[in-house]
Amino acid sequence: MSDMTGADLVDLDLSADTKEAAARALAERMAARGRVTDLEGFLADVAAREAQLPTGLDGGIGIPHCRSEHVTAPTLAFGRSARGIDFGAADGPADLVFLIAAPAGADDAHLTILSSLARQLMNAEFTDALRAAADPARAAALIRGEEPAAGDEDSAERASADGEDSVVAPAAASAVAATAPATGEPQPSAAPEPPFRIVAVTSCPTGIAHTYMAAESLENAAREAGAEIVVETQGSAGFERLDPEVIAAADGVILAHDVPVREKDRFAGKPTVDTGVKAAVNRPGELIGEVRAKAARGEATAGGAAGSAGTAAATPVERGGEPGEGYGTRLRKWLMSGVSYMVPFVAAGGLLIALGFAIGGYEIDKAPSVTDHFAWAQADSWAALFFQIGGVAFAFLVPVLAGYIAYGMADRPGLVPGFVGGSIALTVNAGFLGGLAAGLISGAVVLAVQRVRIPKALRGIMPVVVIPLISAAVVGFLMFVVIGKPIASAQEAMTDWLDGLSGANAVLLGALLGLMMCFDLGGPVNKVAYTFATAGIAVSDPSDSAMKIMAAVMAAGMVPPLAMALATTVRARLFNAAERENGKAAWVLGASFISEGAIPFAAADPLRVIPSSMVGGAVTGALSMAFDATLRAPHGGIFVVPLIGNPLLYLVAVAAGVCVTTALVVVLKGLRKQARDSVTRGPGDADPSTRTPGAKQPVSA
Repeated sequence: MSDMTGADLVDLDLSADTKEAAARALAERMAARGRVTDLEGFLADVAAREAQLPTGLDGGIGIPHCRSEHVTAPTLAFGRSARGIDFGAADGPADLVFLIAAPAGADDAHLTILSSLARQLMNAEFTDALRAAADPARAAALIRGEEPAAGDEDSAERASADGEDSVVAPAAASAVAATAPATGEPQPSAAPEPPFRIVAVTSCPTGIAHTYMAAESLENAAREAGAEIVVETQGSAGFERLDPEVIAAADGVILAHDVPVREKDRFAGKPTVDTGVKAAVNRPGELIGEVRAKAARGEATAGGAAGSAGTAAATPVERGGEPGEGYGTRLRKWLMSGVSYMVPFVAAGGLLIALGFAIGGYEIDKAPSVTDHFAWAQADSWAALFFQIGGVAFAFLVPVLAGYIAYGMADRPGLVPGFVGGSIALTVNAGFLGGLAAGLISGAVVLAVQRVRIPKALRGIMPVVVIPLISAAVVGFLMFVVIGKPIASAQEAMTDWLDGLSGANAVLLGALLGLMMCFDLGGPVNKVAYTFATAGIAVSDPSDSAMKIMAAVMAAGMVPPLAMALATTVRARLFNAAERENGKAAWVLGASFISEGAIPFAAADPLRVIPSSMVGGAVTGALSMAFDATLRAPHGGIFVVPLIGNPLLYLVAVAAGVCVTTALVVVLKGLRKQARDSVTRGPGDADPSTRTPGAKQPVSA
């Protein structure tokens, strides 16, 4: 590890006030050593990783880290702050900051060394020694392991030479003992009770720090609790699968992860705690107590594909969430689960329908079925074919929405009642509102059925027969007899309200939808606005108001990436090299109505990019509604302009929003650059060129 860090990469008097400034100060040291080729590009990668999950840990530790193409070799820089820096830890600011940089294709040996350091951070003697270090050389030596801290001798004895977890041997021995055949010899009556055996998996998005720190934390907590644990770290350096015998002998499972666990089915049928990786770092003792309690109650995850009695496996939404999330957050994720699966049907079906209209005109919806009449050489036959395929795809929208809302709540057992309920919503003309209700009801019914305790002999038929039968019957009864008609009436009232929109009301609605489309660039709020628009045109004969709303939504969604592309062109000096390269791709993404093209810019500078995008999106949405532009296709960007009503004015609306957003971004970034330069030079400096090369520059918010 001697080449990964050194005294020149240690700052024992880190003066930064924010995590961004701290990352910049330490990254500048890496750049000075030649380990970072593009400082701004690397910091953008650090910020993107930080946006996924805060990197602050209990005990005053911050570990910003990332993989980046701008890093030449695995490198670690260390900073010690007297005032503390907020990295999002529950117990307050961090005074020890480790910036870990790994190349995009780092080799396993280097990553294994970095993972060993991550484990050391869970050692109180190690962190105490760093806090007491008097000079950078001493701190660098501690990090490299050349000067052991007090208590490290014991830790070294616990660690094996090949990096295996310290408690693997006892657990493996227990597994062998548990699976060995009985010899028939009498056992001593005073034999001690075997320890509680746990297997665990840890993983995080980068697979460098949290993965191994969570493993170390769980091992320490298990040792204190008198339990045996074997941890499989699914990190950047790969992973070694747990021995199947060890899994079979385990009394409980802890899955601490922020990315999907690989080969998760290995743990089916065991009492399981499924949580985020930071929970294992910050409260490992609670997780061990929780899995012990589940084992005592006889709760286990579902085997194979389905749920069973007891506590079911974590649902897709729960696996992607944080522990302790409120009901409102989970409800939003359930709904977004359905929407995310529905959107491909919307795009494919809508574009096929639009293509049919483009080739055959708006009377193509009256064409006979292509199964009865199809002429290979006639354009109208192809137009009818595209239109009818699109219509079939559109017929799946509500069932898919309902089915995957239920899937987000209850996993695969929710699919049958969800699809049945969604289809009934179409039958009773309850539309998208009926689909939303059917999905939520289906998930709730399945969860209720799974909580009923049944004999072990019947658990095998629960997922295949009992749960689908009961849940489909209950949901069908509720949709047909109880709530279907009232929801259909509400859907009809909403449609009538949209049809009556005109003048200022329509313009205000367009501005609101524009704001929503640009608020989170493909996130939940964006998806709500998009779903609202597509729901209106997902019928055989959409109203004029529905097509206006669809046009306004698509126009506003094109604004952020196009504006960022234009800004990087007209004021390139305000953006780093990586952003300028992203700006080239943003031209195509924006023109294709892919709002996510602006995400790299928003992640690097959210306070300037997102408000600017919202203003431009609101302008475009309002103008599109004012110009009475209409659109039958739910996607396509400029490539479906021939299908747009009032296409020239529609393009004017898009251009106006792009110009507004570009101007705001350029002005705000220019003001930030001026403020940064004035702070850097100070009142007594005549010119920035007089600064000492390599000196650290403060960062303005």
